[in-house]
Amino acid sequence: MGMTMTQKILAAHAKLPEVTAGQLLEAELDLVLGNDITSPVAIHEMDKMKTNGVFHKDKIALVMDHFVPNKDIKSAEHCKCVREFAAKHEITNYFDVGEMGIEHALLPEKGLVVAGDVVIGADSHTCTYGALGAFSTGVGSTDMAAGMATGKAWFKVPSAIKVTLTGKPNQWISGKDVILHLIGEIGVDGALYQSLEFSGDGVANLSMDDRFTIANMAIEAGAKNGIFPVDDKTKKYLKEHGSRPYTVYEADADAEYVSEVKIDLSTLRSTVSFPHLPENTHTFDSINDIKIDQVVIGSCTNGRIEDLRTAAEILKGKKVKKGVRTIIIPATQAVYLQAMEEGLLKSFVEAGAVVSTPTCGPCLGGYMGILAEGERCVSTTNRNFVGRMGHVDSEIYLASPAVAAASALTGKLTDPATI
Repeated sequence: MGMTMTQKILAAHAKLPEVTAGQLLEAELDLVLGNDITSPVAIHEMDKMKTNGVFHKDKIALVMDHFVPNKDIKSAEHCKCVREFAAKHEITNYFDVGEMGIEHALLPEKGLVVAGDVVIGADSHTCTYGALGAFSTGVGSTDMAAGMATGKAWFKVPSAIKVTLTGKPNQWISGKDVILHLIGEIGVDGALYQSLEFSGDGVANLSMDDRFTIANMAIEAGAKNGIFPVDDKTKKYLKEHGSRPYTVYEADADAEYVSEVKIDLSTLRSTVSFPHLPENTHTFDSINDIKIDQVVIGSCTNGRIEDLRTAAEILKGKKVKKGVRTIIIPATQAVYLQAMEEGLLKSFVEAGAVVSTPTCGPCLGGYMGILAEGERCVSTTNRNFVGRMGHVDSEIYLASPAVAAASALTGKLTDPATI
């Protein structure tokens, strides 16, 4: 029986000729990731191991992004812990204020992940790097500690769902609409501990930013990882962002899939996930007037340059609705700088929005956009659970940057095609 992309990558890193779904194996790691919330726990666990140090100072990435710049004393102490650990072990890829960014946008941008890698991160959205043809997945802080110490991790080989994409998206339809549509179709546990393997001629019509968004939210369908084939767009991105050699893995023709989901991109419409689960999706033919209080455009899901360009195209020369707090968060310093050079930030500020330094901030209910009781937010983030962005009686509507920007102008959930 043939193997999927994910299975081939895991087999290679376990030094096995082949693997099958459900098999337990120990694989070598190319990168171990942690942030300012999860790394301190891992560091304290690693201290208990009494190891001689980290397995490779170049293969660990520590990104201060959730509460950075620090919002309070506790967050400052967390960052201090990680900062001292990074200095002690001479960690090459330590990113703090001034050079940090939201981790899952920053690492690909820095060329730290390439096709064929195995990456673990103490953050559930580590699955983002599947856009590059890598196997990447979120783990707990204890597994992160073991990974930093040994350079290895245990995995159960996942079975796979084949997602076949055809056609070309229409205007204002992006990767966010694709993944929300998919989650709405299969549910938040529809791919539980399985690999979402994307394929089909429609992949070529998705930008790399679209693919990062889709892979990022694979976890919201319960998936172990999401992964895209390595095509010319991927290779161009890898060349532009680094010089590390990479390996291209392709699924065998007789690879086994649990099921197949077919999506014609040309038929997709702007999609919104209503509270309080990502699977609660709606298109605008079934959405009535839903007034909002806040809009957030950013996060590891939708804070890249294409996302900001889309938002700026809709907001430029207009004003956000009075009373709607509109927060724009570029995902990295490089994205921030490029947005500034292209005049996007000017459009945002003139429209009445605020622009933040890169941070996860409001996505996890941290800071920079907490919701009060009864407030509603249209957000380009990835989760809309009860209390995710603030008060337990607030509501989060997940949407694309286009929908978020259009909604900021009208003060209610709005189809960008009508602006």
